Amino acid sequence: MNADIRFYFDPVCPFAWMTSKWVRQVQAQRDYTVDWRFISLRLINADVDYDAQFPREYEAGHTAGLRLLRVAARARAEHGRDSLGALYAAMGRHIFDGAADWPTHRPEGELREERGTREFAEPILAEAGLPVELAQALDDETWDAEIQQETDEALALTGKDVGTPIIHFSPPEGVAFFGPVISRLPDDDSAVELWDHVVGLASFPGFSELKRSLRERPQLAAFGVDTDSAGQQEDWHGGSRRHKK
Repeated sequence: MNADIRFYFDPVCPFAWMTSKWVRQVQAQRDYTVDWRFISLRLINADVDYDAQFPREYEAGHTAGLRLLRVAARARAEHGRDSLGALYAAMGRHIFDGAADWPTHRPEGELREERGTREFAEPILAEAGLPVELAQALDDETWDAEIQQETDEALALTGKDVGTPIIHFSPPEGVAFFGPVISRLPDDDSAVELWDHVVGLASFPGFSELKRSLRERPQLAAFGVDTDSAGQQEDWHGGSRRHKK
């Protein structure tokens, strides 16, 4: 598929979701196309000791993300690449924008694990206009090779010390970067201005990185942060990887 950008996402990454919403804002105002592709946090961390390096609930969340990517891979195979935009949008809304409605007394790990179930996936597929039978792919590991291939493809563009999302500008010749990581969604005018600044940096062949690990919690219901507030600032490292308290 010829596209202006390739956007590599894991559906359970909150910062990928925030960035994707910004990309869609700009897409609505500019005449360009997006090819939605896969990158799996679970496959990236296949050899990582989760107990030692992540908060307790991360392994369940990353595993659920891989399971949802299997569904997305089957949807793409059977219904075309254009199906992924609506499917990822539905996934993100259910995971992050509606998560404040979930029962708060349940363990976080249990809630994250639930995202990899048919009970969770089937309403999302229906919302995206896709057959609910695609949820059968949740347990189908034959899709993992394809997801691994695109994960490797993304990391080959940026190097391995990155998180999600990864955006490839003007593929195949253009440059790719991790991020931008944003915690607040800009208004429409600011969204386009930010886009032009990011593309300007990406267009300079000598530009490599602009980064800090201090981040606000994103303006998402799943984090208890509304669009009129700034989330608590935390020190992240390695993308989704955070120092344990």
